[in-house]
Amino acid sequence: QVQLVESGGGLVQPGGSLRLSCAASGSIFSINDMGWYRQAPGKQRELVAEITSGGSTNYADSVKGRFTISRDNAKNTVYLQMNSLKPEDTADYYCNVIVVVTTNLLTTDYWGQGTQVTVSS
Repeated sequence: QVQLVESGGGLVQPGGSLRLSCAASGSIFSINDMGWYRQAPGKQRELVAEITSGGSTNYADSVKGRFTISRDNAKNTVYLQMNSLKPEDTADYYCNVIVVVTTNLLTTDYWGQGTQVTVSS
């Protein structure tokens, strides 16, 4: 019904930047919250940042001041600008989108396939 396509991950040196994108398509009536989570090897998935339909944002303490989440409602896309990257930011990053689907107007939770971010010299 709804597909999420992530892009933008890769290998970057400490102090570098990356921008992740996640585009939603399919049976979308509207999108509520959009967010990014990450999961490092051997650790639980954790919230990185989230943004409401009204543009309010919330960040994990570990990324405040370095990461910025934004969304383009016309494109059904959420972005994560990551600056001053640290080795501890290395993880698989997943987008999460709360969608009201057109088929039944129910709110459904969708996840992207994940994109790997590696911060290493």
